[in-house]
Amino acid sequence: MPENQGSSSSLSSFGRSIFGVRQEQVHSVEASHESDSCNLELGLFQKRVTDRFQDLSVASDEEFLTISWIQKVLNAFILCQEEFRAILSNNKEHVTKPPLDRMVSEFFDRSVKALDICNASRDGIEKIRTWQKHLEIVFCALGSSKRALTEGQFRRARKALMDLALAMLDEKESGSIFSQRNRSFGRHNSSKDHHSTGHSRSHSWSVSRSWSATKQLQSIANNLVPPRPTEIAATSRLAIPVYTMNCILLIVLWTLVAAIPCQDRGLSIHFSVPRQLSWSTPVSVLHERITEESKKRERRNSNGLLKEIHQIESSSRRMTDLIDSAQFPLADDQKTQIDCDVMELMHVCEALRNGLDPLERQVREVFRKIMACRTEGLDYLGTSSHNEQ
Repeated sequence: MPENQGSSSSLSSFGRSIFGVRQEQVHSVEASHESDSCNLELGLFQKRVTDRFQDLSVASDEEFLTISWIQKVLNAFILCQEEFRAILSNNKEHVTKPPLDRMVSEFFDRSVKALDICNASRDGIEKIRTWQKHLEIVFCALGSSKRALTEGQFRRARKALMDLALAMLDEKESGSIFSQRNRSFGRHNSSKDHHSTGHSRSHSWSVSRSWSATKQLQSIANNLVPPRPTEIAATSRLAIPVYTMNCILLIVLWTLVAAIPCQDRGLSIHFSVPRQLSWSTPVSVLHERITEESKKRERRNSNGLLKEIHQIESSSRRMTDLIDSAQFPLADDQKTQIDCDVMELMHVCEALRNGLDPLERQVREVFRKIMACRTEGLDYLGTSSHNEQ
């Protein structure tokens, strides 16, 4: 997320004295403006956004892109969304006036598009559950230490691994993982979808076959630019939290698409964040870390960057090689290797059993929070339009 030089100057006059990360800077806002409570609220919002994404961006390599880390990303978004919702509620008189009414309306338009990414993520979680079931069969076949392993157990495990490989291959073909479509970002070469409006048509817990995560992200990122100084002044600086939430919405959705299997996945979105905004650094670091992860040789053709997906792929590959090379009766070194791989498989299955349900609930909660904020905000705008008639 390189800085947009043309847009960064538009925020320079408001600088870090208003939106800096340190607490004393927030107090300086309170002391130097008439609208003390509003300025304090906006400054605290920027600080909390910064703190949350700072924590996410410095996660250890072991934690980064795990299910539990993705849950933290979603929780950070939910907290930011609720605080943003409170800011809108506390400033209804500004929300209903131009140019803020247009900015808020555009944010809600992006929020609608976010719902389908929530839906697609839920579908992706369900696919991971299917892969988990195949792994459970392998574990049941080979995980018993009370009896000697037989060729029948190996055949059962091999079949489950073949089914898993086919399921993951099918997902790769439908997911378009970071490959040729990325080179022409926003273009779909398939003849089955030539409609520019082919992003979000359904907001239930599913998406159509022609739906594209890449196109959806691009649609959300389009025309996302920092507010001009005149717009910041005209909105009593409320344009800043609106822009902030637009960016946070985009980075969180982009992270979901990167981590979890989705149709027509891609990471090549570009949006610029002015460095004057204190949260720009941690958000940029997070973006860079995920991008670098996607470039690693072993992750380029992955179904998703979720660490547990990488563990599924590596464990199943090793187990398949071991089963294919096994000869009966098993040698002691083969038995030892099987025990080691089965133990690793058990850890992967436990992580999926413990993590997927809470992750899906978190995605559902994000969906509900987006809907609640949008409904409430549109009510403000609708009430204003009605009163003007």
